[in-house]
Amino acid sequence: MPFTPRLVFVTASSLEEARNLAQAILDKRLAACVNLIPRVESHYRWQGKLETAVEVILVIKSSAEQFEALCEAIHLRHSYECPEIVAVAPEEMSPEYRTWWEGEMRSGDAG
Repeated sequence: MPFTPRLVFVTASSLEEARNLAQAILDKRLAACVNLIPRVESHYRWQGKLETAVEVILVIKSSAEQFEALCEAIHLRHSYECPEIVAVAPEEMSPEYRTWWEGEMRSGDAG
């Protein structure tokens, strides 16, 4: 299976929700690692109204090949009607880190 690294950003309503999402994602081997960045202040429009919320950002080290399955896992467990799920392709990374990341993603192929 090819490996095309993706950093996927997701916001969650609480640290508890973020931890539950991270656990589910890792249990399903849809990512090599999930970082949680708590207490991010978000400002946005939702249904025509200006909103402010304190959220947690998940930084998910996954792959393009797993993106659909990752989105599905997030939608099943997320409290938001429209969760933020944004993937970006890293332009560069150290060879050692890429080898680790790819190895973690490949080890999920069998399961």
